Amino acid sequence: MQEPALGTPARVPEPPAPARPQGTWGSWGPWSSCSSSCGDGVALRSRRCLRSSEEQPCTGDPRQYRLCQLPGCPGGSVPFRAMQCSLYDNRPVLGSSARYRWVPFHGAPNLCDLNCLAEGHNFYYSFGRVLDGTRCSPGSPELCVGGRCLSVGCDGILGSRPDACGHCSHGSCVLVHRLFQGSDPSSGYLGYVNVTKIPAGATHIKVTDRSRNYLALVASDGRYVLNGDRTIAWPGPYEAAGTLLTYSRTPDGTESLEAAGPTREDLQVMVLLQEPNPGIEYQFWLPRGHPQLGRGDSSALRQPQPRGAGSPPPPEPSPRPGGSATEPPPRSPPGPSQDGATAGRCGRCRPPKGRSQRIRHFCQSDFVFHGRILARRVVGRETRYEVEVKTRYRQRFPLVAREYLWVPSTCGCPTLSEGGEYLLMARRHVNHEHTLNRILLQERGYARPWTPREARLVREAAPHCPRPP
Repeated sequence: MQEPALGTPARVPEPPAPARPQGTWGSWGPWSSCSSSCGDGVALRSRRCLRSSEEQPCTGDPRQYRLCQLPGCPGGSVPFRAMQCSLYDNRPVLGSSARYRWVPFHGAPNLCDLNCLAEGHNFYYSFGRVLDGTRCSPGSPELCVGGRCLSVGCDGILGSRPDACGHCSHGSCVLVHRLFQGSDPSSGYLGYVNVTKIPAGATHIKVTDRSRNYLALVASDGRYVLNGDRTIAWPGPYEAAGTLLTYSRTPDGTESLEAAGPTREDLQVMVLLQEPNPGIEYQFWLPRGHPQLGRGDSSALRQPQPRGAGSPPPPEPSPRPGGSATEPPPRSPPGPSQDGATAGRCGRCRPPKGRSQRIRHFCQSDFVFHGRILARRVVGRETRYEVEVKTRYRQRFPLVAREYLWVPSTCGCPTLSEGGEYLLMARRHVNHEHTLNRILLQERGYARPWTPREARLVREAAPHCPRPP
């Protein structure tokens, strides 16, 4: 390549032109009348693409067809395709003065052409397309529309298919698509880190990792389905949560987990860190209105804290693939402690009491709600409760139907029993790296058995909170 001569300015390539936005479809018009008065028939509706001269055309079909609900034709009626062929009886064709009577011919390659056989002769002629609503062949459930054979979808629309959730009503599904970029092990942290929770009911699941790290999968009962206990599994099919999961790993380290779903229970996606995390992409579809699709982030920010560490981890269940985790009882060695549970020592549990304590906790809490305890688990030096949120009295941040509630000790203070219902006041805890966003019930936090009286007293506390400036 020759360099430009001295004094001659180099030619700078022009930046690519920005992509033009696409137009927007207008609303659908009314359905037309049916193409037939009995038997098979279709109705049509259309929409316009609303765009300016700078916008690209809309993507999608401007027309939509549906099957008419018509009574059957009377006995002895001429079939629809035969009627169309008969319209050309005794008319000249092929530049000849010969006259023929025409009947349907079903041996031609294009089923939606009006292929008619000259009665008493051994040739057929194509008169163009059949009318919309004509059966593709005798006994076929498909109809011809615009020269194409289309099947009738479960919603009655020709050519439609169920959405990503398997429902007829399109738009009933929502795509969750995110990139997890937390937990850099440069600080010496290596081990299992949570990526996201795939909730029950998810479909078309795909998780992709392009690094030397390893994806792991944990069932709702704590059992590792894949790559647990630092044991790497072979690529292949695995059954999990009522669906078939495909795990693949290429020579360059790229991993993927894919499943059609729907899942019957929650699945926890984790990553076993070996090097800095370049980003783990995950996506799945959920039915519209699913509890995890709250107003806030539906990622795994409130899932259990990272498991494992560069230093020896604290005692914790170590489930293996195919096994189940057993929960050790909380350890409560004797000895007083000023904070109640520091350095592994538990003191006397002193729950807050009285009107002033109730008002103080209510006003200082990010979440005040009535919850039912579904499960309890000791994780490291903390206790994790799975809670069904029943009634919300105060929420400064989105609160979905099921949450994890964390207590920063294993001493069982406050005391929450599985199956019990409580009035809970908790705070939002976000760590410095923004990889955790948890609901934290402090060791001396407000947690009392729920009763109608307790709910009334909590509501009465709300007017006493100072208003924000």
